[in-house]
Amino acid sequence: MPDTESESDLELQEFDQPGETPEDQEQSSAPPAAIDDDDEPKTAVDLAPVYDVPVRISAVLGKTKINVDDLLALSRGSVLELDRKVGEAIDIYVNNRIVARGEVVIVDEQLGVTMTEIIKDNAGKA
Repeated sequence: MPDTESESDLELQEFDQPGETPEDQEQSSAPPAAIDDDDEPKTAVDLAPVYDVPVRISAVLGKTKINVDDLLALSRGSVLELDRKVGEAIDIYVNNRIVARGEVVIVDEQLGVTMTEIIKDNAGKA
């Protein structure tokens, strides 16, 4: 009958990295040190590493719910009634998370959005 102590050692050793000592394992499991502990204001230079990260921005005028048969019956000139009123703020999403509300504007014959309210909490998650 095998010794139960050696069985448990074997199981633990299966998860260890080759050549890793118990001291190395304790150090690697320690939480990483904080990057910046001071409360100084952040500048645009601090964000430089994320400047090239692509994000998807959506400006949602409104939403509606319809049946598939009604959707298939839509054609050019069809009107969908949305859940917003004229002049009501639209929702602005970044990567499917609401971050602001704003108003539609026209800039050089193109539609744009002016942000009127920044949403800081996660209560309005998409």
